[in-house]
Amino acid sequence: MVSYFGNIYRALSTIAIGMGQTWKAMFRPAVTLQYPRERWELPVNARGILFMNADDCIGCNKCVRICPVDCIYLDAVKAAPDEDLGKASMGNPIRQHVIRFDIDMFKCCYCSDCTTVCPTECLYMTDEYENGVYSRDNGIYHFSKYSPEEAVALRLREKEEDERKAREKEAKLAAKQKAAEGKGKSAVGA
Repeated sequence: MVSYFGNIYRALSTIAIGMGQTWKAMFRPAVTLQYPRERWELPVNARGILFMNADDCIGCNKCVRICPVDCIYLDAVKAAPDEDLGKASMGNPIRQHVIRFDIDMFKCCYCSDCTTVCPTECLYMTDEYENGVYSRDNGIYHFSKYSPEEAVALRLREKEEDERKAREKEAKLAAKQKAAEGKGKSAVGA
């Protein structure tokens, strides 16, 4: 008989506890966020969309090598010896033209590894997190400061410079071989 009334007491007390929670929640202000009009304030270290400051990039390729999902594409062309590209904001000299710097945000896993290895801190995570697009092509962000025509001209100039250096190297090698042959003939004739 005691267990019967004990069960009734436990049932009524649990109902009272549950109803108390219901009444508290009924008069508490709502925490629902009306998303398009209101947005959450993100924490300080939140990882959002990647951004690259093209003026500070030195084309060192560290971000490309450390990216675990290969979502960063970088092409750089060496500057001419007489060309001064200035310095990055951290004081690093810029020795290359960064003709292509693309980030495929659909591949990005938001690990932030690329931002930690960047010596000029030109690559960083923003607090933007809305990057929904209608086309897959719109998910690739382009950060180059050169137009496609300028990029082609810079590549062509680099190719011509490389060919000129190769011709000079071949000419020096041929001259050394000729000099070695001349010494060999004079040693045989003596």
